[in-house]
Amino acid sequence: MAPSDFNSNVSITHIGTATAIIEIDGVKLLTDPFFSPAGTEFDVGVTVLKISETPALGLGDLPPIDAVLLSHEDHPDNLDPLGRQLLDGRLVFTTMDGAKNLAPRPGVRGMKPWETVSVNIGGKPFEVTATPCQHLPGGECTGFVLTTPSFGTNLDGTPNAIWFSGDTVYFEELDQIASKFHIVVAICNLGDARVPLPEGPLQITMDGKQAADMLRSFKADILVPMHYESWGHFTQGGNELAKVFAEEGIEDQVCWLVPGTSRKVF
Repeated sequence: MAPSDFNSNVSITHIGTATAIIEIDGVKLLTDPFFSPAGTEFDVGVTVLKISETPALGLGDLPPIDAVLLSHEDHPDNLDPLGRQLLDGRLVFTTMDGAKNLAPRPGVRGMKPWETVSVNIGGKPFEVTATPCQHLPGGECTGFVLTTPSFGTNLDGTPNAIWFSGDTVYFEELDQIASKFHIVVAICNLGDARVPLPEGPLQITMDGKQAADMLRSFKADILVPMHYESWGHFTQGGNELAKVFAEEGIEDQVCWLVPGTSRKVF
């Protein structure tokens, strides 16, 4: 249930991996655009990534998109060549390095961790705050907190907000989010993704236990899982996540998405 003064309509359409349409009062935001079909491979040096399921929507199926939340542009499972086409002429929020690499697109805005920008998106005022990520060493990645006046304010005085985690494990700095915002909806890239490094496999996205710990630490209302199927480097799928969520006692707070189908969250 949304907070009593939360006066927005929020729906989410999962497309695949970390790609989703977040619709807020008719404003449509797209996360981490990936549209390559099943069987496509990407050699990223330390491993070869291969997608096993075609995204539920193609570029030609998308509604008009008002802005893109791009957690990082240097990994093809978060931004593939088809997704790059969608960035042209579009308002995009991403990392500082990402903005440099995507230049000269004038609508791309690079953000530092904890930086906040005020922006009008689709005729609605938003504040977008970049949140830190702990992903692959040496690379930049960001999450995003979204607030707008119609989300209202929590009883503790913090603004109600939606958080898209980006690719990250749960680490201590993220707890600062809870001191700045009340997270009503946490859209999290999970899957316990791991990559083979010379010193051993490295976890680069949250697992179910970390997501449950995060939900409790944030005192968040709803967890929306994404990014847990279709790739070989994901080690925890939907069934495994559901079992963990039940063991952790948070299953009633989990909003599961069906790819290609819009689900109203509030």
